[in-house]
Amino acid sequence: MVRRALRIRRRWQLASGGLAFLVTATIASSALASGPEGRQQLATRGGSVVSIRAGHRTPFVIAHRGASRYAPENTLAAVDAAHRRGLVWVENDVQRTKDGRLIVMHDTTLNRTTNAAEVFPHRAPWRVRDFTAAEIARLDAGRWFGKRFAGVRVPTLTDYLRRLDHNHQGLLLELKVPEQYPGIEAQALSELRARGWLDHTHLRQRLVIQSFCVRCVKRVHKLMPQVRTGILGRPSIGKLRRYARFADEINPRMSQVSSRWARAVHRLRGPHGQRLEIYAWDVGADASVRAVRTRAVEGVID
Repeated sequence: MVRRALRIRRRWQLASGGLAFLVTATIASSALASGPEGRQQLATRGGSVVSIRAGHRTPFVIAHRGASRYAPENTLAAVDAAHRRGLVWVENDVQRTKDGRLIVMHDTTLNRTTNAAEVFPHRAPWRVRDFTAAEIARLDAGRWFGKRFAGVRVPTLTDYLRRLDHNHQGLLLELKVPEQYPGIEAQALSELRARGWLDHTHLRQRLVIQSFCVRCVKRVHKLMPQVRTGILGRPSIGKLRRYARFADEINPRMSQVSSRWARAVHRLRGPHGQRLEIYAWDVGADASVRAVRTRAVEGVID
């Protein structure tokens, strides 16, 4: 824990005047758009799906796994921490339990961010898919991050969506290792629909589904063409035109973005008629306004 805290502090020191400025700029722009319809009022084009960052001149910041520098990743506490800092979009990871429930968890195993090894000592390697939702609900998902988060639980996707709606936040939802969970694309869409997240407002302004699995992104688009989608990673320039048929965003590591590649992405339009966008992750100490603008990305997932 001490080592993690030092690493976080060091990273923020390196990024001072950079990502901290980006967050401040995002807060300022978001504050101008508060209202009963949600904290982010985005410009629309004839009622079509709109960009995450529409109306923002500064590179946009999406809270990676929630505000995971301030609270345990992928928990409701991280969602609220992002909300308190004015961040109107969060990213999360969705997987499926043994009994078919969708939960929010990054790792395919439970032992890094919960006390699964203590509660279930004989069930290594503690794979998410080997535990029921009730078993996972028993786990502490916050104590590893800090004592004051002891007792924080792994949220279900339903709980997570409910909290985002309460906070008027948007969601960049990653289908994690969907190859391990056949049919998770349709299941996620079904749960989003049940929670009201496939209505006109959410589809236009508050939802993007992404994955490293290109086939899965294509499947989401086929099942629900109105949903904005993103492909994680850096596909070759030769594949971009084909991917633009079913993806609105291409989201690589920051270190993988070159000016030539970014220009190739931005020359194309996605399935909703808008220019393909780039949201970079694993930003690290490169997160300054100048660095992000030089890489020609719309925003960062950090």
